[in-house]
Amino acid sequence: MTDESTAADGRQRVTELIRQARICMLTTIGVDGRMMSRPMGLQEAEFDGDLWFFAHADSAKVRQIRVNPEVNVAFSDQRHHAWVSIAGTAQEGFDRARAERLWNPLLKAWFPDGLDTPGLTLIKVHATSAEYWDSPGGTVVTLFGFAKAAVTGKPPKVGENHGVDY
Repeated sequence: MTDESTAADGRQRVTELIRQARICMLTTIGVDGRMMSRPMGLQEAEFDGDLWFFAHADSAKVRQIRVNPEVNVAFSDQRHHAWVSIAGTAQEGFDRARAERLWNPLLKAWFPDGLDTPGLTLIKVHATSAEYWDSPGGTVVTLFGFAKAAVTGKPPKVGENHGVDY
């Protein structure tokens, strides 16, 4: 297997894992230098290196992105024992055509006027790297690994950890 096919496989696995999780924590850097995280719903499951989120243009996260665009997006899928951390650069801006493609009726809970909500904007996070932890064996294998570790005193092997560059 070539390095390029290995990288492509890693990017494909990241895509699968974030598609399953859908909810993430977006971490920005405040003007005082502190990191701040909040839950966000991913708006596009087809991951090509960019993640999309709806937001209010006057929100703290958008103001923080304008000052320091370096962000992290972390996904946790407890059902599949998988975690993904994506480092990237964010930018904010409203693109009506893209917003129409990304819109989901469930978003009305946060944006009651739909795409016409005053101050509605999009956040695009362009991934620069990702790291994932994957436990493809499922719950039984993971629990067995923990039980074995408790008996043997050796750390459990509960899955794989890989890094991916974009």
